[in-house]
Amino acid sequence: MSSLVQSVDWLAIAPPTLAAVVGLVVLVADLFIGEEKKAVLGWVSVAGLAASALMLLPLRDGDRATFCLTGDAHACSYMADRFTLVIQFLVLGGALLAALLSVTALKDANKDLPEGEFWFLLLSSAAGAALLPASRDLATLIVALEVASLPAFALVGIKRGDKKSSEAALKFFLSSVTATAVSLMGVSFVYATTGSLYLTQIADRIQHVDGQFHTLAQAGVVLTLVGFAFKTAAVPFHFWVPDTYVGAPLPVAAYLSVVGKAVGFSGLILVTVVALPSYGDVWGPALAALAALTMTVGNVGALRQQATRAYSAVRLLAWSSVGQAGYLLVPIASAAYSKDAEKAIGSTVAYALMYAVVNLGAFAVAALVARTSPLNRISDYRGLYARSPLSALILGFFLLCLAGLPPGIIGLFAKVTVFAAAVDAGLGWLAVVMAVNVVIALFYYLQWTTLLFRAPEGEPEKHRVPAPLTAAIALTAVLGIALSGAPQLVLRFSATGLF
Repeated sequence: MSSLVQSVDWLAIAPPTLAAVVGLVVLVADLFIGEEKKAVLGWVSVAGLAASALMLLPLRDGDRATFCLTGDAHACSYMADRFTLVIQFLVLGGALLAALLSVTALKDANKDLPEGEFWFLLLSSAAGAALLPASRDLATLIVALEVASLPAFALVGIKRGDKKSSEAALKFFLSSVTATAVSLMGVSFVYATTGSLYLTQIADRIQHVDGQFHTLAQAGVVLTLVGFAFKTAAVPFHFWVPDTYVGAPLPVAAYLSVVGKAVGFSGLILVTVVALPSYGDVWGPALAALAALTMTVGNVGALRQQATRAYSAVRLLAWSSVGQAGYLLVPIASAAYSKDAEKAIGSTVAYALMYAVVNLGAFAVAALVARTSPLNRISDYRGLYARSPLSALILGFFLLCLAGLPPGIIGLFAKVTVFAAAVDAGLGWLAVVMAVNVVIALFYYLQWTTLLFRAPEGEPEKHRVPAPLTAAIALTAVLGIALSGAPQLVLRFSATGLF
């Protein structure tokens, strides 16, 4: 029996390890720091996430692996390849922007949120999310998924004495645990039929499964996908999203909308395209149907939001994120039918990068508006241009990016790459469903955008924007505008190198 190589490539595992270590440092430091100096913990966490992201630079060649079997150099538990580095950049960058939003949110909460626990949970979740794309065996994959998820449950319910927050955390927790249990059963079926947990070995052995175990292998494939489908908020595993986003602190909702999705999609890609390419006839149609259902339910849900309802802006962003998840699923489904699976997966990664930038930016402006309008209704954004012209222009730009309209060229470019992936794979019907949904989404994105520039009701009040919030809004705006000027950079950067 092969044994694990005992040497560890510390540089390869540095990004998630550093985030985890800083999380532990913050948790211990919280015991010794007085209440008046708790803000230091936030800046240490921000610095830790920035340092974790910088640790990706020495790995940019994408050719490192560790925890490999002695008898099979290709069977590794951890690989820092091109795909891993791109997703880790997305995850750590998203966590960093969420941390900047959190610095302001914790200060505004006036000690209603426990700072030490908050930063420890955020860093722990980010470490798990950064570990997942590097995982190349099913055991590490499930462990990484849970390390990313368990702290997130606590983050959602961290508001003291808030019933909405507690209810959201409970709903998120129960549904996630159920999905994970189903996934674990699927993993056990796959292991029973192949005798291995390593993705590369599974890909080889599952093609030669004994006929009597063929149905068991198919069931294992489908059940394994359930846990990752839940994390991506794919229908029918999406019902936790609106209530969870409303109940969670706004920076946590922003974190879940981007980093949570990156975790789910990277897991789906690894399980389907790397471990189970020969079962494309099973997961391909399933993901195509999920994609069509998810984008339709998400966009119809967003369309039904009433502008004057409490938290309608956050609910619209929540339903919009479900719709966007449907678009992200299209290229993964296309990989089952395409001759160039790597190009199809590259389209998902490119779309995820665009979505991460503009969605975090939209949440950042929502956090700004929530400082003066805690109920965060869509109607509260009326006349935002009169109160804060730059914020209104930036939010308008982000909404146009999400809609795929100029000047949000990066959003249009990302949607075109997803369309192309579906058409190239012969999934014309899915491209048509996506086109219809893009038209539906135009209505609610443009409706919100026009509201920003209408005459305000009453005298507009101008408010000072805290520095961390300004930094988050400015950073996402600069990235969005730069990528709209050179959208080809996203596709070049998102080349996965999985094969």
